[in-house]
Amino acid sequence: MLRIEPIPAFADNYIWLLGAATGGDGRVAVVDPGDAEPVVERLRAQNLSLSAILLTHHHYDHQGGVADLLACWPDALVAAPEDRRIGRATLRVGEGDQVAPPGLDVVFRVLAVPGHTATHIAYLADGALFCGDTLFAGGCGRVFDGSFEQLAASLRRIAALPPDTRCYCAHEYTLANLGFAQWAEPQNPELIARIAAARELRARGEPTVPSALSLELATNPFLRTAVPAVIAAAEGFAGAPLNDETAVFTALRRWKDERYD
Repeated sequence: MLRIEPIPAFADNYIWLLGAATGGDGRVAVVDPGDAEPVVERLRAQNLSLSAILLTHHHYDHQGGVADLLACWPDALVAAPEDRRIGRATLRVGEGDQVAPPGLDVVFRVLAVPGHTATHIAYLADGALFCGDTLFAGGCGRVFDGSFEQLAASLRRIAALPPDTRCYCAHEYTLANLGFAQWAEPQNPELIARIAAARELRARGEPTVPSALSLELATNPFLRTAVPAVIAAAEGFAGAPLNDETAVFTALRRWKDERYD
């Protein structure tokens, strides 16, 4: 099993620190280090060495710290999708590839999950999914250079994973996302309970992530595009019937973009 710790960065990013659950030789990996400074500080404080960097996509707040980390640990593996906007990668990976960070005794399976960006990937191992900005706790990423159709398909793919999968997204956006979710399903009791629990966590200064996929399936409207109440809410925004889940997803995402965010 992995030992997984959050390293807060910027205003609301999480860089995920991965290490061996027991034993190990002090080698660790990080996921999406947008900023090197908090990573270096944590590793130096715990006498750890960086063996691998896993990148999900090209946005600067996910890869901006790579150069400085390699200055400290020049032999670290850098796994990244095939994307010219990501430099310094030593291992280019895509759908179905495997990544074995040195020292962690775990092998990640790479999933192609485009939509937020055209080349976005995720890493899955030991029931933990590092999903970058594709799936958020209570929400999903905006569409930048991907497409609504791609993101809808990627979320359906994630939804089909085992329900006990732990989803490690890269931002503390949960309360804002759940506010929009309540627009779509104001009477959902599990959503109401989740909002209360998330508020308590944040009041104590604790992260709301990771989240169980089962909780996302029960409360995240972007994974609930076949639920009648969510369909009705999306149709209310669209002002027309929506004939499939991709159309429902697209209406929800545009509703959030245009009226909520």
